[in-house]
Amino acid sequence: VFAEAGAKVVVSDINEKQIDEVSSEINSCNATCLKQILDVTNQENIERVVANVIKEFGQLDILINNAGISIPTTIDDENYEESWDRTFDVLLKGQVNLIRAALPYIRKSDCGRIVNISSTEGLGATPRISPYTSAKHGVIGLTRSLAAELGSQGITVNCICPGPINTAMTAAIPAEDKQIYARRRVPLKRYGEPEEVAHMTLSLCLPAASFVNGAVLPVDGGLSIKRA
Repeated sequence: VFAEAGAKVVVSDINEKQIDEVSSEINSCNATCLKQILDVTNQENIERVVANVIKEFGQLDILINNAGISIPTTIDDENYEESWDRTFDVLLKGQVNLIRAALPYIRKSDCGRIVNISSTEGLGATPRISPYTSAKHGVIGLTRSLAAELGSQGITVNCICPGPINTAMTAAIPAEDKQIYARRRVPLKRYGEPEEVAHMTLSLCLPAASFVNGAVLPVDGGLSIKRA
């Protein structure tokens, strides 16, 4: 979606196969992309990728924090602390470290944008995923705090909260269960598609959104406002 809008895109992931698949899509529309293997829990890895971006493109205007992980666990699980640490390292600390590494270059931009991906779990809660829910609440707090801190420098910081989306993280859920959940919980009666999240993310990076700062925007088909 960003490539089709004319952006030079850095395709980063911990999984090289995923990088190749997305890069192929971008190349098919004659757009420019840079492939980078990135583990957001590795500080040296983060710094290397940012350096490569500057070497390749000479600038960095937009950062989308979209690394994801979900580890179901109960509070009394013997591996709870390990699940908590791993979840926070990816979902929250990873975002902080990427922002810190990219910020010197984003400050030089005349259209600096940071978009953090949270979740509707950041607006509510579901049993047995408390590390995930807590980290996603933290992403919203990080977004709001940095929006207040960086706004005076011309950098906007906003947050997208996807609801049930057809991604790799939900691929293991049986289609029938998805349909039941969507009919019960989502006013639009369906799961969303990744492109629908991407378009909202892109909109926050366009010149038309230059006065949008600190926003927390659900992309969830109405899930977060439904009470019955």
